[in-house]
Amino acid sequence: MTENADSILRSILSSISQVAESRDVETLLMQFSRMAHQLVPADRCTVWVHDKERNILWSRVADGINRIETSAEEGLVGYVLQNGDALIINNVYGDPRFNHEVDRKTGYQTKNMVSLPLKNSDGEILGVFQSVNKLNLVDFTEDDLKLLLFVTIYIGRELDAAILREELESTQREIIYTLAEAAEMRSNEMGNHVKRVSEYCRLIGELIGLSDKDKELIKVASPLHDLGKIAIPDSILLKPGRLTDEERILMNTHAELGYSMLKHSNRKAFKAAATIALQHHEKWDGTGYPHGLAGENIHIFGRISAVADVYDALANARCYKPAWETERVVALFKEERGKHFDPQIVDAFLNNQEMFHEINRKFTDVFILEKR
Repeated sequence: MTENADSILRSILSSISQVAESRDVETLLMQFSRMAHQLVPADRCTVWVHDKERNILWSRVADGINRIETSAEEGLVGYVLQNGDALIINNVYGDPRFNHEVDRKTGYQTKNMVSLPLKNSDGEILGVFQSVNKLNLVDFTEDDLKLLLFVTIYIGRELDAAILREELESTQREIIYTLAEAAEMRSNEMGNHVKRVSEYCRLIGELIGLSDKDKELIKVASPLHDLGKIAIPDSILLKPGRLTDEERILMNTHAELGYSMLKHSNRKAFKAAATIALQHHEKWDGTGYPHGLAGENIHIFGRISAVADVYDALANARCYKPAWETERVVALFKEERGKHFDPQIVDAFLNNQEMFHEINRKFTDVFILEKR
C-alpha cells in the first residue's frame, strides 16, 4: 500500500469512528464535512438538504455562508438532485446549468466543484453534497470523485438513520406533551404547568452539572410526572375542599399508577418518565411517598422534579389558591432544605431565582378553569 493510500485509509477509519459516535444530524454532517475535507482538500463543502414540501434545497451545513435556499430544479445542485448523477465541473461559469445567483448572494466566486447525490439505503435522494474550489487551484479528478462517492454512500445511510431518529424523538416528545396535558386537563388545570416544570428541570440540571444528555432527557420526560392522576376518581381529583385521610391515601397512589403506565416502555424518555412519576413525591429525609426513600436513594431526576413541581405549584395561582409571594416561596424552600428537598438543588434554586422567575413569566398561564 502506498503512503498516500495508507494515509487515506487511516483518515477514513478515523472519520467513520467519529461519525459512529454522532447522534444528531448537525454533528453528523459536520463530521461528514471534515471527512470530505481530509480526503479531498477544498475551500468549501456544502450539504444541501431537500425540502420536499417546498421543493427547495437548503444549505444545512456550509462553510463560510449562512443558510441559502435554492430551487430543487435549478443549478448544478438541482440537476444532481433530479438526475442522481455525480458531476465534476472544473469550469462552472462555462456550464449553462450553473446557478450564478448563489455566488451573487454570497459574494463568493465558485471556480470548480464536485457534486454528488446523498442517497439512503433505498436509493432515495435526500440531498446533495458539493466540494467547491479544490485547493492549490487544481482541477478535481476522477480519483477525487471516487473518494467522495465512498463518503456520500456511507453518510447518506447514516443521515437517513439520523433523520429518522430525529423524527422518532420529535414524535415521542409530542406524545409525552399530549399525555401530560391530558393529565392536567383531567385535574381541571388548564395552564402551562407541564411546560414550566420541563424548563425548570432542565435549568436545574444545568445548574448542578448534569450531562447534556441527562439535561435533555429530564426536560423531555418530566412533563409526565403526574400522569397517574388520570386514574384518580373525579370525586377526589376535583374535590374543592381538603381531602380526608382516606382520600389522601388514594390520591397518593397516582405516583405508582403513573409508574405502572410508563414502566413497560424501552424508550429512554419513557423509562425516565416512569422514574420521575414514581419518585417526585419522595422526600430527602425519607418521609415522602410511595416508598419512603431518602437522600441519594431517590433518583436525581426525582429530586429535581420534586423541586420544580413544588416551586411551580406555589408560584402560580390555582383554582383553589392564589399564587404565593416570592418571599413566602423562598422561605418555604429554606425551611425544607435537607427535609423535603435535596440541599444541593435548593441552593441552585436560591442562588438563581431570577432564572426560574423568567421561565415562569415566559410560560404564564392564559387562564385556569374554576372547579365546578
